[in-house]
Amino acid sequence: MGFLDKLKFSRLKEGLEKTRDDVMTKINRVVKAKRKIDDELLDEIEEILILGDVGINTTSGIIDRIRERVKRERYEDALELQGLLKDEVANLFKGETVETDGTSIQIPAGHKPYVIMVVGVNGVGKTTTIGKLAYNYKSSGKKVVIGAADTFRAAANEQLEIWAERANVEIIKQRHGADPAAVAYDTLQSALAKDSDVVIVDTAGRLHTKANLMEELKKIKRVMSKLKEDVPHEILLVLDATTGQNAIQQAKQFRDAVGVTGLVVTKLDGTAKGGVVIGISSEMDIPVRYIGVGEQIDDLQVFDREAFVGALFEGLTTEEERAG
Repeated sequence: MGFLDKLKFSRLKEGLEKTRDDVMTKINRVVKAKRKIDDELLDEIEEILILGDVGINTTSGIIDRIRERVKRERYEDALELQGLLKDEVANLFKGETVETDGTSIQIPAGHKPYVIMVVGVNGVGKTTTIGKLAYNYKSSGKKVVIGAADTFRAAANEQLEIWAERANVEIIKQRHGADPAAVAYDTLQSALAKDSDVVIVDTAGRLHTKANLMEELKKIKRVMSKLKEDVPHEILLVLDATTGQNAIQQAKQFRDAVGVTGLVVTKLDGTAKGGVVIGISSEMDIPVRYIGVGEQIDDLQVFDREAFVGALFEGLTTEEERAG
């Protein structure tokens, strides 16, 4: 593991510290108190996972598969349960492989400009995510343009301008209250004219009703497709980890309305509910693309299943520790 990889993993571990302390410390405690795997131990672990916002359905599936493996493969020692749990959690993440340079997800061949539409309710960290995503692509040598199509919220343009300046990328905007679809259209038109590599379109997080919001998002998609048939190439839904199971409900609503293709889970560093990442991956059949593990501009990480599971399970009890 190179220096940058170690640094990213260190930040990931820090970001998951609250979840690890809340969930894994409790699991460690109950495992240390037991010598053998039994129904009581499995019930205790099930409760801990549910309280850690892994979700009832996902947790039940994990525990059922562990029970089956314990019976079939004749596991007995309680410490072996840690490895089984880690295996089952790792297996839950949707296995869609993405090509990455370590900073951002690489753009598929023939998709220029690569158009990313970012959706999500207000307050989840959508604007911050767009700024960090733009920074990641800019750092990878891409020419990026941001479209400020959340024209209904007065502060949205100003916030996005600050992030665009920090990322050193172009931003296309119009007056407050302008037609969001028109802003998206202008952004894509500008990107095509200037041979940009990546277009990131911000969208509204709240309108008068949920139906109005979803219709507006559909309109943005339709209008952009008039300029380029296959856009948007990616619809990223930003979810706030601190909201726990509410994040899964939001994901279902946006998926049904606009066809979300990837998830960004933010604010993992501020919550003990990081288990929601496991639940979302299991229930939604939508891959997690990025996770936010801090406040810095480079703290939006491409989601790495193995690194996430490794950081989450860091510090498990070992047989040597128990023997000592």
